Amino acid sequence: MAEVQTVQGPVDADELGLTLVHEHLRFRDEAVFEQWPGRYDEQLELDAALLAVNAASDRGVRTIVDPTAMFGGRDVRFMKRIADETDVRIVACTGIYSYDYLPHYFENRDIDVIADHFVEDIEIGVQGTEIRAAFLKCAADAAGVTENVEKIHRAIARASVQTGAPIMAHSMPAVATGPRQVEIFEQEGVDMAKVQIAHCGDTEDVSYIEALIDRGVYVGLDRYGLEMYLPIEARNATAAALLRAGHAERLMISQDFCATIDWFPAEAAEAFESSGAIRNWSMTLVFDEVVPALREQGAMDDAAFQTVFVENPKRWLTA
Repeated sequence: MAEVQTVQGPVDADELGLTLVHEHLRFRDEAVFEQWPGRYDEQLELDAALLAVNAASDRGVRTIVDPTAMFGGRDVRFMKRIADETDVRIVACTGIYSYDYLPHYFENRDIDVIADHFVEDIEIGVQGTEIRAAFLKCAADAAGVTENVEKIHRAIARASVQTGAPIMAHSMPAVATGPRQVEIFEQEGVDMAKVQIAHCGDTEDVSYIEALIDRGVYVGLDRYGLEMYLPIEARNATAAALLRAGHAERLMISQDFCATIDWFPAEAAEAFESSGAIRNWSMTLVFDEVVPALREQGAMDDAAFQTVFVENPKRWLTA
């Protein structure tokens, strides 16, 4: 039976159970934290992560896939502490989360050298531990697939080909990054069954998403609660259309929730909530509101729920 690496070690894939495939236990700039650690409240971050994960556990979640990579403050020791204290499995990644910037260290080294760093995380361990990454993460956003973004994607692809690890790619439908990201993976020989294009739920253009599905990838409808990108009603309409069209076996539903994130000061976060840009963002929104709405519309039955939240994450992680 196939195994999946978690921060507590490998587990039988059939033990993953109900899975949230795109959530962050903590998201912060590791360079800022390293230089000004006093600006961060470690206990607050721990408490927030435990609260979020326990709430998800109460809804039946057994596994959380955390795609926090370089530039997001990846910390596998923190992840393991959460897993140990909640009895929820945490799956960690390797990769670089950048919309264009690369440190000179990587800018002046070739693609294969970058890929070697990812392979080390997958085959040996992350951050000096024996905790191994289970998948690879890269990103393309408003700037599109820039030269540096392409370099990261090709390194990610080569690490996938070498190790067999699956890929999650942050995308931006508004500038149609998905097709180019898939094209790069195809050029590098990646098995499309290993690829998940995240954030496809940010668009109402079902044909755009279906064109990606036709390429053989999984698509993430994974930003529920972030109304600034698309309101929940529109997201549900897209999800329902895809489910009715028979695409359940290629969909991932999640929230991209960050238990804590340092991108904005507290007053800005409060303004987002009061303005409606963020609404009920949490690790439980899809179970509290989305799944009931999709069931009420006749778009999701028990079989589709099992496919989206149990079988698809397992298939993607073990492809």
